[in-house]
Amino acid sequence: MQFFYSFGAIKNYGKMKQLVILILIMSSFQINAQDSSELVKHYEAYYKQMRAQGDIQGIINGLTHLNILEPSEARKDTLAYIYMSEGKEVQALNTIGIDKKIDDSDIAVQVKAVCLKGVGQPEKALVHFEEMFKRNPNAMIAYELAELNMQIQKFTEAEKHVTYGIANAKDDMTKTFYETQNPYQVPLKAAFMYLDGLITFNKNKTANVDTAVDILDEALKIAPNFNMAQVGKNALLQQKQAAAQQAQQPKN
Repeated sequence: MQFFYSFGAIKNYGKMKQLVILILIMSSFQINAQDSSELVKHYEAYYKQMRAQGDIQGIINGLTHLNILEPSEARKDTLAYIYMSEGKEVQALNTIGIDKKIDDSDIAVQVKAVCLKGVGQPEKALVHFEEMFKRNPNAMIAYELAELNMQIQKFTEAEKHVTYGIANAKDDMTKTFYETQNPYQVPLKAAFMYLDGLITFNKNKTANVDTAVDILDEALKIAPNFNMAQVGKNALLQQKQAAAQQAQQPKN
């Protein structure tokens, strides 16, 4: 009888041990949940304070911690946008990825488009700029599409967006250029005409020189300060002059 009594006691002890372990695990989960909640409150307050101070790195740190504690697509998009605004394209893309997603927010699409262009990936950037244009057709996005298509030598596609841009550019729309020491702005319509001149030339680099120069002249009439258009025009005229001189040389 003693043997059976001892065996029953052992079984009861085993159950008690399991119960104690379960209670400890549940208590641990509760403590961790409380700690996590406190951390979220802390970093929410930290993020709010960094925003008030205008501390960009602090804002980035706060959002990063909050994303770890409470993952949020909206918060992740915001973090990527801040990275983009600070010129940190790689970090922005590492935050939200580069692939097109059906449920991407407008911010996510913009970040992917701008940052992929910034890191020299025009074909991948095009995918997202096309999505931006699909959601909100406008001349500013059309310019990006025209420029990127021209870079990858899709001149027909580029020309399509230039045509749209010239027709829809408003008088108050401008494009900033940075090739000079001091950045400058020109009317967006003039910027489209500059692209039109380049596209025209690239479609036939021998026969279209004069037509391209005429288009660049029109752009310069709208924006006399348009340095890029002037540089392009000068290069075309020099090429035309060199071709003429070569043609005058006697053939052996």
